[in-house]
Amino acid sequence: MKKPFVVGAGIMGAGVGQLCAQKGYEVTVVDISEEIVEKAKGKVRAGLSRRVEKGKITQEEMESVLSRMNWSTDLDMAKESDFVVEAVSENLGVKKEIFKKLDSICLPETILATNTTALSVSEVASATSRADKVIGMHFFNPAVIMKLVEIIRGEKTSEETIATAKKFAENLGKTPITTAKEAPAGIVSRVLAGLLNEAAVVYSEGIASPEDIDEAMKLGAGHPLGPLALIDMIGLDIHLAKMETLYEKFKDERYKPPEVIRKMVADGKLGKKSGEGFYKY
Repeated sequence: MKKPFVVGAGIMGAGVGQLCAQKGYEVTVVDISEEIVEKAKGKVRAGLSRRVEKGKITQEEMESVLSRMNWSTDLDMAKESDFVVEAVSENLGVKKEIFKKLDSICLPETILATNTTALSVSEVASATSRADKVIGMHFFNPAVIMKLVEIIRGEKTSEETIATAKKFAENLGKTPITTAKEAPAGIVSRVLAGLLNEAAVVYSEGIASPEDIDEAMKLGAGHPLGPLALIDMIGLDIHLAKMETLYEKFKDERYKPPEVIRKMVADGKLGKKSGEGFYKY
């Protein structure tokens, strides 16, 4: 891979773009509006500035990373890329429309990866004429720090595509773990779903405060981050969308979104990104 391309400048997309730049890649990150792009650029710069202040990187290193990040609202710039990572909202229709466009824009050999946490890779791939080159590549938030990348195959994903995605993940300093078959939500999201939902239910029933629930799970279960703080970091809207998708697919009560999550999302309490979720920021 020489020129990765990221679709979506939200928390995840901007994070993946920053990660690529930090590892020496020249990367382009696109989104639908200048406002979104400028906001993402500001957050990346602010995050890197904090690292400079803490002495983790130099000012020169920061400027070098920023110089390798190109920002745009023009999806056609993907024609110069050999590996695309899509990181937009968990909406199958939106993702399929993007992949349809990418299929017509990109070179025949370009791999198209989706960062979806719950949707079917094969369904996303069905919008293209290159299902063998479509793959799930699930980064975890914050992408520049979390070491795991789940490689999720679609029904027609080729072994060559899987090998290339794994190598790309390793080049980014990540540990790739590949599913043995197509698996919507991969491994981590499936395993965590019940835990996160139940933590929200325990809170809604007034059993304990968010602080006490999280502290109990850290001390009693060895979790580095409590479940409610994790939902805040993920984004309550993203967690809700993920659970709705899984519940629709599996009809399993473990994945049914708790009403407290629905209400908080309706009230605009989306977690860290909105300034309030289970905690205030």
